[in-house]
Amino acid sequence: MPTRPLIVATGNPGKLREFRALLSDLPFELHGLGAHRVAVTTGGSLAELARSGMRFHRMSDRCARRDAAVPAADLVAAVRDNATNPWRPPGGGYEGALIHDVIHGLDITVPLGVDRPIPAQRLRTVLDGVTKPGSRKHFGVDLTGIELRADDLDWSFGTGTTVSGPARDLALLLCGRAVPLGRLAGTAAGRFSGGESS
Repeated sequence: MPTRPLIVATGNPGKLREFRALLSDLPFELHGLGAHRVAVTTGGSLAELARSGMRFHRMSDRCARRDAAVPAADLVAAVRDNATNPWRPPGGGYEGALIHDVIHGLDITVPLGVDRPIPAQRLRTVLDGVTKPGSRKHFGVDLTGIELRADDLDWSFGTGTTVSGPARDLALLLCGRAVPLGRLAGTAAGRFSGGESS
């Protein structure tokens, strides 16, 4: 069976070993998000952005695909070397950097069924950030007639039919990700669910 790339971002060798152990029986090869994060955090991004028609996601995807050929140890070293870099996405500030790291971390851990604790205040910051008009427009999730309500945090957004679930899953939903089946509740939950349950 051919291997598929799995995007992982960690500067922690123990976490990398943990991911490798989790995936030992599955056809995955670890790399990618480290490359995306390195491209974003180490500079040179403006030239890359221009080459991608000023489309950030196109640039990120192109750079990650190109840099996926870089040995995993080099990617991990580059991420570790940039751990204290005060990187902020263009126009996003430190809140945007937090949202970026939390959401991409969940992109990895949720499909694997790994429970990654995120402090409540950070999740609240992420949820408040991704419900701002600019973020909602960027991600394009239609919340017409929907109230989102976290069942593990005192947080809600919108009005209408309630869709509830863990704050982390609501953050994924707000960023356009399909939440695994069975993790959201409410009559409209199916509108935002997909994939395998975890």
